[in-house]
Amino acid sequence: MPASTCRVLIVGGYGTFGGRLVDLLADEARLTLIIAGRSEMAAQAFTSTRAASKAKLVAAVLDRVGLLDQQLSALAPDIVVDASGPFQGYSGDPYALPRACIRAGADYIDLADAAAFVVGIDALDAEAMAAGRSVLSGASSFPCLSAAVVRHLARDLDRLDAIEAGVAPSPYAGVGLNVIRAIASYAGRPVTLIANGARATRPGFVDSRRMTVAVPGEVPLPSIRFALTEVPDLEVLARDWPDVRDIWMGAGPTPALLHRLLWVAGRLVQGRLLSSLTPFASVMHRVVNTVRWGEHRGGMTVTVTGQRRGHAETHSWHLLAEGERGPFIPSMAAEALIRARVAGKASPAGARSAHRELELEDYGHLFARRGIKTGVRLERGAAGLTPYQAILGTAYAALPPPLQELHAFEASVRYAGQARVTGASHVVTRLIARLFGFPGPATETPVTVELSRAKGVETWRRTFGRQSFLSTQERGTGRNAQLIVERFGPFAFGLALVASAGRLDLVVRRWSMFGVPLPRLLAPRSAAYEDAAQARFNFSVDIGLPVLGRLVKYEGWLVQERVKA
Repeated sequence: MPASTCRVLIVGGYGTFGGRLVDLLADEARLTLIIAGRSEMAAQAFTSTRAASKAKLVAAVLDRVGLLDQQLSALAPDIVVDASGPFQGYSGDPYALPRACIRAGADYIDLADAAAFVVGIDALDAEAMAAGRSVLSGASSFPCLSAAVVRHLARDLDRLDAIEAGVAPSPYAGVGLNVIRAIASYAGRPVTLIANGARATRPGFVDSRRMTVAVPGEVPLPSIRFALTEVPDLEVLARDWPDVRDIWMGAGPTPALLHRLLWVAGRLVQGRLLSSLTPFASVMHRVVNTVRWGEHRGGMTVTVTGQRRGHAETHSWHLLAEGERGPFIPSMAAEALIRARVAGKASPAGARSAHRELELEDYGHLFARRGIKTGVRLERGAAGLTPYQAILGTAYAALPPPLQELHAFEASVRYAGQARVTGASHVVTRLIARLFGFPGPATETPVTVELSRAKGVETWRRTFGRQSFLSTQERGTGRNAQLIVERFGPFAFGLALVASAGRLDLVVRRWSMFGVPLPRLLAPRSAAYEDAAQARFNFSVDIGLPVLGRLVKYEGWLVQERVKA
């Protein structure tokens, strides 16, 4: 039977993650949310700004080093959520709060990201079982969401060999001091993981690798260097898949300068020139929340590699969150568990890691409410795909047939049609357009496009009337991963493929000359798309330069020329 009401005490409720949990649950009228911390003034200030909340908000004081039994008795919660931390630094009895919850007859959930803390919660299992209470640790992105994704990706594999995951927060996300304290506690120090089938150690926030968050059919995040983090997945996933050979988890701080500074600081700890970065946590916190530039976008990716029917396969899951949406994700597991309790679906008694409490499907409606986009890439047979098929992944099947047909040609093909060309808007841009071979103005002109592919590189020769120009396209690698790279002589452009509502947009994300990256601020402006109006391949390309204006705009339609028998 659905619960009529539920009192939820959120420790750290006016903090970074606790505050977002309150906002996620604010539409549930059956909840009383007790916003608690050491400062009643801060709790009251927080609740006063949320007068529209359907949930009842109550400001309170709770000091975890005080007399917990008396404090919990006075507040009488049904569920206690610890959203404070840093869990790596809890001294004395680190489990004093969940023990007090068991004695008080309350269920317990925390957002811990510390491996030792989450794994160690098992020690309370007998107490929790005897009291009929649920004690769940690690209800956050790592390991709750990440583990659910791994199970989803690995379900069709006969054997799981490697797991890799990373989270890339927006530079504007607003990182809490306790998160920085947690990072500072292990940066440069040995972090235990699974490598080559054995337990090994690597320096935290020093060991790194590059990954790209790329939801199929969406503009990907830039290729980011992720740094090794000390998260519960390194322990709990190794227990769930004891035969896995590699497990690696990372975070991708942006802008890249911040990552470089953290890497240097971690190297000082690794080299024992500093004992720890913990004394510098407050300074680090100010820097991280001051040095901000770039796009207000964040994401997450999980990749598994294994065997299926004797063949190696790589499956990856990607998440993209625009603007202020991303910072809510770490609190969504706790949201899902609390909503389930209100609906009468309480978690079984016992103390354990929360990484098996939710499946990926449980996050679906939570993501949808916040406009968070996700997608899966299956690399099975990727070697036989065209560049567009490989980059678009599952989004390719949603393209209209004329677009699919053109981008799936085998060795060579020829298309013909009509186009309208608008010329350059300035004498300088007219000269530049002529250097690239772009066509001159024409109200209506015949156009042909000859395409060929060899070793993964496509050659596109476009002829407008008697004027031709040529470019090549291929699947990007490295910093251009998950982009189409189009080359015009010494210039190369990394293009994102965005599929939506029967249309394919090509968005400039990177550019270079003779292989040297150039500032995106100075990149040519391009509005290019393909669609299938009137059941044929249509194109529109508008290219311009900052300040100077348009180079060329050409738009029209194409149909494939069939070889006569």
